[in-house]
Amino acid sequence: MNVNKILPLLLLLPFMASCTHTYKIEGTSSVNSLDGKKLYLKTVRNGELVNIDSTEMVHGLFLMKGKVDSVQMVTLYMDDQSVMPIVLEKGKVTVTISNMEIKAVGTPLNTALYEFIRKKNELEGCIGELEQKETRMVMEGADYEDIHRQLVIEGDSLIKEMNLYVKKFISDNYENVLGPNVFIMLCNSLPYPIMTPQIDDIIKDAPYSFKDDKMVREFLTKAKENMRLIEEQKRMQQNNSMKK
Repeated sequence: MNVNKILPLLLLLPFMASCTHTYKIEGTSSVNSLDGKKLYLKTVRNGELVNIDSTEMVHGLFLMKGKVDSVQMVTLYMDDQSVMPIVLEKGKVTVTISNMEIKAVGTPLNTALYEFIRKKNELEGCIGELEQKETRMVMEGADYEDIHRQLVIEGDSLIKEMNLYVKKFISDNYENVLGPNVFIMLCNSLPYPIMTPQIDDIIKDAPYSFKDDKMVREFLTKAKENMRLIEEQKRMQQNNSMKK
């Protein structure tokens, strides 16, 4: 046996092993009706949902563990229902499912993701409460125009704060799986792909690696095509109105 041929292979083994991430997901649920439910980790490959792992909820507990070639964002499903996103990365992820909250913590990217979700939900809650605040102020006898003026200022401030927070989170994570996936979550809130000022702001400072992500690239292609069609329709309407 040629030792000189074996040694290079042995030296490569640590580097090959380092490309594999071992994950462990330990979950708890306080929702009794979930006992016996089947849980799946799924990801999208070639446009189709593919199962990565599966288990069963038993007495409010479940466990998943395995290996993946790279850090990736997946979705936890309960039967056919999407429950929550999870980052498969090296380490132990602790998942909590209750009527009050759903979260995954323990590894760096999961902890960052669910802190982002918590903060974003908090800001959205504050924006949603403005309508109730308006009702209370009207019932207390305040002038309606003063109320409207005050709440418009508060609403604009909260929306600006949330948009800046979302942009900072994405830009801080341009180079890992959180950036593109949170960007797509933002885009999915739109009725159809379109370039909004917020999306323009995120993209203009993004590195090539982010813009070349498959999901991001597909969205931008569709959004720019839709913008072109919208502009074309506007021109046609203007031309028709001028003819009249």
